[in-house]
Amino acid sequence: MPRAKQTQKKPPYRTGAPHRAFMGVANALRWLRRWVLRLAALVLVLLVAWVLLYRFVAPPGGLFMWQEYRRLGEISRNWVPLDQIAPVMARSVVAAEDANFCRHWGFDMSAIRQVIEAGAMRGASTISQQTVKNVFLWHGRDWTRKALESGITLIVETAWPKTRIVEVYLNMAEFDEGVFGVDAAAQHYFNVSAAELNAVQAARLAALLPSPKTRDAADPSAFVQRRAAQIMDGAATIERDGRADCLGG
Repeated sequence: MPRAKQTQKKPPYRTGAPHRAFMGVANALRWLRRWVLRLAALVLVLLVAWVLLYRFVAPPGGLFMWQEYRRLGEISRNWVPLDQIAPVMARSVVAAEDANFCRHWGFDMSAIRQVIEAGAMRGASTISQQTVKNVFLWHGRDWTRKALESGITLIVETAWPKTRIVEVYLNMAEFDEGVFGVDAAAQHYFNVSAAELNAVQAARLAALLPSPKTRDAADPSAFVQRRAAQIMDGAATIERDGRADCLGG
């Protein structure tokens, strides 16, 4: 009888060392990506919680304020709520720094376009952005800080009312070397409280920004006097046309 034809079985497929190495790298990358995403989510949650906390609690101070404290040995600062600050002070600082504060969502696009068209490198930061810088970040012009500032500004604009933003700004801004906040500034320059500031005094304080260490509100230079007069006009204008409506008072 003819012998049955024997079929030769193929050896089972074996994964080689290169394949195992590739799978190991792929698994490691998946693990790394998963933990990076988890870490990013945790950072975002903590950041949102931090912003929400300062919606109700007065910030103890920003990085720049602590740096000045270490450098000078002491600083002057008195936190006061917005209802204990003369309304004209809030209008003055908005007129000086960010006339469209009540109408934008953290970024003044018209001001940004004007700066770009003029070829300038700075000058379009809103009060919201400056507040974020003073409270949560460091001073500087590097892109890392600007990127963080933009992201946190969106969170602040979502979580805080406009009155809270201007309240924190007025209490964190520097008005002279080692003098932070509008109440300390009012006492430093005029021997009055923030609630007692008149239109001229408020305009002079607003005119110190953004160079408080080179300007004096009590003994104003010709430039500061001209700037204060412009701010007084601007504060009256935004009160009339409704651009100060979000400030209360």
